[in-house]
Formats: sequence, C-alpha cells, structure tokens
Amino acid sequence: MSLFKKILIANRGEIAARLIRACHELNIRAVAVYSEADANALHVRMADESVLIGPPAPRESYLDMDRIIQAAKQTDAEAIHPGYGFLSENERFASAVADSGLIFIGPSPNAIHLMGSKTEARTIMQSSGVPIVPGYQGGTDFASAAEKIGYPILVKAAAGGGGKGMRIVRSASELSEAIAAAQREASHAFGDDRVFLEKYIDSPRHIEFQILADSHGNTVHLFERECSIQRRHQKIIEETPSPLLTPEMRAMMGEAAVAAAKAAGYVNAGTVEFIVDSKTRDFYFLEMNTRLQVEHPITEAITGIDLAQAQINIAAGKHLPFKQNDLHQRGHAIECRIYAEDPANDFLPSIGKVLRAVEPTRAGVRVDAGVHTGDEVSIHYDPMIAKVIAYAETRDAAIRKMDAALAEYTLLGLTTNIPFLRAVVTHPAFARGDVTTHFIEDHLRDWKLPKVKDELLIAKAVAEFLGSDHRSITNYQLPANDVWDATDSFRLGAKR
Repeated sequence: MSLFKKILIANRGEIAARLIRACHELNIRAVAVYSEADANALHVRMADESVLIGPPAPRESYLDMDRIIQAAKQTDAEAIHPGYGFLSENERFASAVADSGLIFIGPSPNAIHLMGSKTEARTIMQSSGVPIVPGYQGGTDFASAAEKIGYPILVKAAAGGGGKGMRIVRSASELSEAIAAAQREASHAFGDDRVFLEKYIDSPRHIEFQILADSHGNTVHLFERECSIQRRHQKIIEETPSPLLTPEMRAMMGEAAVAAAKAAGYVNAGTVEFIVDSKTRDFYFLEMNTRLQVEHPITEAITGIDLAQAQINIAAGKHLPFKQNDLHQRGHAIECRIYAEDPANDFLPSIGKVLRAVEPTRAGVRVDAGVHTGDEVSIHYDPMIAKVIAYAETRDAAIRKMDAALAEYTLLGLTTNIPFLRAVVTHPAFARGDVTTHFIEDHLRDWKLPKVKDELLIAKAVAEFLGSDHRSITNYQLPANDVWDATDSFRLGAKR
C-alpha cells in the first residue's frame, strides 16, 4: 500500500507547521488552508500550496467544512489531516470527507460520535470493565443522585471539553444554580445543554495514555503523560513518565486504555484520559480524545515513534510495525505550552506583532512554534503560539534543561507565560512530583512577574526601532533573581 502524494492540513498555527514537516519527511506534498488573518502565517509559508478559505472568524474559515473539502479537491489532495481543535473531533466533518472520496486522517465518524459524548463514553467503558468515576447520567433527578453520590460533585457538559459547562458543587443548596449555569454555558459553547454528575475528587491527577490502532485489529498504548499542571482546566505543562505511577499501575492503566479503544472500535491515534486519586491511587476513565494531542511530542521523545507519521501510515492502510512488547520508555520528557497571555492578570490573552523570536537551540530541546519574528498573534484564535519540549535521561535533568530552555526563549512584542512556566518547573513541589490539578491554585495563585518592567520596555523599544533588522537585536534575558541563577556570562567572569 502506497502513501499519499498530497495531504491537506485543515488547521493553522504550530500544529499545522508540525504536520507539514511530517508530510515533507514522508515525501508527501502539503496543502495549507488559511484565513485572511493568516495570509502571511508560518504554516502558509511552509506549505507546498495554500488556499484562502475565508475571513478571520473561525466559523467562516477553519470551521467551514465545505470550503475545506473544496480546497482539497481543487488542489488534488487525497487526504485531510484535521490536527487538533477546530474540526478534528467533528463526526460530521469526518463523514463529509469520506463522502467526498477523500481520506480523513483520524478515527471513524462512529468512533468520534461514541467518544464525543461523555455520557455514551461512560456507558461503553462501564460495559467493557474500564473503571469510571461514580456518577449519574440520563435522568433529571439530579438532587437525589447527588445525595447518593455524595458531595462534593462535579456538574459536567455531556459534549465538548476545555472546562466549559463544568461546575464544582459542594452542598445541596448550590446544586440547582450550578446545573442551570452549566447548561447555559454548554448550550452556548457546544449547542448541547445536556449535563451529568460525577463524584468530585479533591486531590486529582490527570494522567492520560496514548494509543495507536491500525485497521487490521492491532492496538497498542505508548505509555502515559502526566497532565496535572493546568490553568482554567486547560493543560500548560505535561511530562512522561508520570512521577506517580509504579510499573504495576502503569501496566493496569495501559491495559484499560487499550480496552477502551477496542470497545469504541477505534482506529488511528487517540488518547484515553484518566483521573487518578492522589490519596488512594485509584484511577477512573475520564474521556477519550479522538485526535492527536497537543502534548504528543513528549511521547515521541521517550518512545522514538513519530505519531504524526504513524497517523498517516495508518490512514493509508498500513499495519503497525510494532507490538506492545516492542515499546519501551526511555528517559524523561517535559513539555511547556507557550501562550501569548498574562498570568499575572488572570491569564488574559495578549495580541500583537512578534518583534523578535529566538528559540532555544540546546541539545535535547525541541520547539514546535507557530510564529517567527514579524508574525502577528491575532485575537481570533487560541493564544497558544509554541511548545517547548525538553528531553533528558532523568526527570531532574529534564527539569533543569526545561528551565534553561525557557530562559533562552526570547519573544518580544507580546506578554507571554514563559516567566510563569519557569516559576512552576522550579517550584519545590513540582521537583518532588507532588502535583495535582490544583497545583497553580495551591502554590502560585498570587504569582507576579519579577520587577523587570523598565528593561522589557527598553528591549521592546529597541526592537521597534530596528524594525525588520531583527538580527541586530541581542537575545534579551530576563534578569535572574540570584546571580548564580543567571544564564548569561556572569559565571565566566565577564563584566556585567
């Protein structure tokens, strides 16, 4: 079976750039689609061909199924890769792609449907012997169910994710209002106001397993990713292996992940997410993401398997070239998501022009970026602009390497979360592996940027003055709190 000659990437930003690279490494031509706001974006510059699909608003461009399929046909693409976000978990889009005679690089529409509804997914997992969080679904007697489950409970939207349509309820007096609010938010975000109840776990860890399944009945897991460092229910730092899991627990969770994928008749790459009680170490099925995850590079680092290329091979009908016993974890990898946002101001997004971008280049560090110097960060799209991945033989070494890489990463013209990420990875609790999804609230709720405002303003002014001649701008470093933490030449004896 031969691979495709041309694939259309139905996405933008860093994931589109990463998928274009995967195509080129397989000698496949890549087609980019772009909105008017992204006419000069990095993924457009990287692609072999590009097609304008509409105005900046996602509904009129990256969410317009007809325009994307039309772009694939007019460029003679044979397949469409949806990346993550936008249409990646839309069963209607997967069906429309297949109906048009193209290949959807992802799972079947039916698998997307089954796993897209959290309530249906819970039912399937329960019937397959995969542990689920105690809960209530499919009825309207929420009050009685909540009393039976026991407070605190979680009200969750049946469709969607990203923390939308979710409320923590700690007493019966809060229940009605929380359900109404969750229903309103779910209806607005997903067009579906159904909610269900789950037992709320006070000290939860978010641990997920990467799976790959081909169309010939072979399904494997590629071990876990610890994703407990989150803000507003969204991950910002992931690592593998998880510092919590023992070999026995890893094996049990991996088997459960494979069972979950098989129960859904799953083919291609996917992620089975679990919530783990830090105190009891009990684990429960949370949901299945029917797409490539943002954090897939850390799995690639510790297994040596290119997941994007694996997706393409599976979609082309190829067998998985390995069995479960062939897969092993080696070393430790951490990923930090770089957002254009202000952590000191409730993580509000930052927009504008990237005046200067210098990526870290040290060994064992990978950067998947969606912007370079001169690019614009728009209000229309998610503020995540890059990912930094650090790999080393041990967790301690990976943490040190990540901190050094973040210190080297220069992004002028925007407020980013880089200083905040450094505060997380250098925190003593993180070093101990003592993390839950409440980590930021417990340890860094009142975090403020070190007082370097004047130096940052000067650096920005210099960048603006020099304009496009960005080669003349030095790689500006945030001053360290202590001279022994400095990343410049102080320790070599140079004058400061």
